[in-house]
Amino acid sequence: MQGGPHGQRWLVAAPLNKLSHRLGDCRRRLSTMKVFESEVIVPGWLKNGSPLAGLQKAVVEACGKKAAPIRVAMVGKNRLGHVCEMEAIGGLASPKATLPSSVFDYRQRRSERTSSFNAVMLIPTGVDCAIGGHAGDATPAARLLASQVDHLIVHPNVVNASDINEQAENCLYAEGSLICRLMMGTIGLQKVRQNRVLLVTEERPDAPHVVDNTINCAEGARATLGMDIQDVVVLEEGLEMRTGVADSGRVTGAINGLQALLEMLESKRGSYDAVALATRITPHIDTVELHRAYFGEGGPNPWGGVEAVLTHTTSTVLDVPTAHAPTMSSEAIRTERWGIVEPRKAAEVISSTYLFCVLKGLNRAPRVVTGVDGSYDPSMLTAEDVSALVIPDGCVGLPTLAAVEQGIPVIAVRNNTNLMRNDLAELPFRAGQLKFVENYYEAAGMLAAMRSGVSTSTLVRPMAPIRIERFSTAKAAKAAANGKVTLSTNGNGKAKANGKANGHANGHTNGHVASGSKA
Repeated sequence: MQGGPHGQRWLVAAPLNKLSHRLGDCRRRLSTMKVFESEVIVPGWLKNGSPLAGLQKAVVEACGKKAAPIRVAMVGKNRLGHVCEMEAIGGLASPKATLPSSVFDYRQRRSERTSSFNAVMLIPTGVDCAIGGHAGDATPAARLLASQVDHLIVHPNVVNASDINEQAENCLYAEGSLICRLMMGTIGLQKVRQNRVLLVTEERPDAPHVVDNTINCAEGARATLGMDIQDVVVLEEGLEMRTGVADSGRVTGAINGLQALLEMLESKRGSYDAVALATRITPHIDTVELHRAYFGEGGPNPWGGVEAVLTHTTSTVLDVPTAHAPTMSSEAIRTERWGIVEPRKAAEVISSTYLFCVLKGLNRAPRVVTGVDGSYDPSMLTAEDVSALVIPDGCVGLPTLAAVEQGIPVIAVRNNTNLMRNDLAELPFRAGQLKFVENYYEAAGMLAAMRSGVSTSTLVRPMAPIRIERFSTAKAAKAAANGKVTLSTNGNGKAKANGKANGHANGHTNGHVASGSKA
């Protein structure tokens, strides 16, 4: 590896030649690493036990001994069962030796900490969300939600808009896999004043201006934001990132050549706090045609899926914040004119690097703290500090399933339509834990009510009366033998019994308050 004074490039050949013994071991473990997409059918998923445990069993069995899941999404169900699409790292001699943790590692939080009110906002990447599925177009919604909480934890897909990142001051910018691990209780996010950001790009003999523009963007971030970017690493042999589309229509991708990147990043540990990646993505169809289709016809952002796969992998392996910006894939794009495009995509057509949003987000991205036990630390947020999760309706991934287990309230936004076909009400939420709202206006109101300790059932008219239940010990003893409950109610003058007892009380309906339904 060649180094130079500040402002010069670092040229990294792949594979690296001069590495420590530790890195030599790492290279042997990673030499055949590749990231691939796969579909898993989970029969009887919600019929027995924990949904999280059931999904883990099915995914781990599908991966086998030489692969490990990196990104998991439930996309709907068919006649065989619920359908899970996942991206996994394959070609591993030992997943446990390569990855410091599993995506399914879980720690039950002690309880919600009420000294502050913090929320997580998720817009899953690559599922064509009406709000946030394109180029930072969920930022207005994020800024609104941020006004109602102490901290709003967002991932890059929510606010990244090429040369624009207008996240609120109280937003914490965390890579998606880190949010998964936060919700699963295994890491904390520690607030920082500033990060040392390492920028990694790749040589482009076909388009030298791409590397120049990438470095100029970093220099501009230093000159305007005051960012601490000391080095740019230019990989002589870059990653092979290719877009793809899963059966559900969800955008995904495959990656080869990760080993050189991870080895280089491992060799420079201690010199950076966060990693910005700017590399080429090869589309699965002609580049110009893909751009024309995306800008002209709609559909999910075709690059976001494979970007998420890359950053999930790097953040999982290295335990640092990472984010990715695609570089121009072909010189043919440089001369194209797209005209006036749809507002949600407009930020992309005015940029040449798509990078500044990443740099700004990583500048103060929270530090990853492993081995947390839920103890209070005012500088850090753990699962105990999460008061709510806000998601588009129908989206089920590890954060949603973790929220079910942790008892974290989930606010599902109905008008943020997307490709996922899941019924959230099927999940075993506790009574009142799942709350449906029509839009992000109502989501902000729901957060405000929760923070204020105001029951949403008291805010709608007509106001539902209190339900009155009468309980008889004698009848209870008799009914217990038959597995029946004996509570009779006159809340609406009709219900006398509800059949077999349900530990979760099936209490989803109170989440419909914001749209005018009875609580």
